[in-house]
Amino acid sequence: MFHAGKPLEPSIGCDVAAVLETLATVSSRPRYAFMLLNLIAQVAGPDGSAGPWVRRNDGLVSLRDWLCDALTPMAQRGPRSITLAERVESDLARNGLLPGDPEKRRGVIAEEMRARIRTAGKSNLSRAVSELVNAGLLRRHYQGYRVDHRNRGGQRHAVYTLIGDALRLVPGISSTPNLPVQGELALPR
Repeated sequence: MFHAGKPLEPSIGCDVAAVLETLATVSSRPRYAFMLLNLIAQVAGPDGSAGPWVRRNDGLVSLRDWLCDALTPMAQRGPRSITLAERVESDLARNGLLPGDPEKRRGVIAEEMRARIRTAGKSNLSRAVSELVNAGLLRRHYQGYRVDHRNRGGQRHAVYTLIGDALRLVPGISSTPNLPVQGELALPR
């Protein structure tokens, strides 16, 4: 009556379920980690490597700054944002840094909030990246002034490379490796 039929072929692209399962077991904030992986995949090259610089408008921004800025809307919602704005305003007022003009006042508060959110964002980002490295989904190194190096500092900036299942998040990378067809000799590229 029912025919078994042909088994479904795996889809080309990423096995999102496998990535989510990994994140659920290794990350303290799996949704945040998944957003981070997607953002890295968005700016990664065909080899899965992103950074140290990302083109933004007419200039270049460090990868970490770009990631923090891209995730900022997540931090600017709800009661925490209101509390932060109140705390920033009171801190600036206490230090005598608030102008009298209401428009300039809002601008100064907004700029200080952006700076504080970016600082907190970099801390959150570092924690999430460490979890992704430990999960085998990401590799990081630092690149810059002198040489590529595993440790930061010395005018070096982060480079993140997607590996394993996460590499398939990069658009254009298939889920099946390019295996040679029978009778075809695979030559190194």
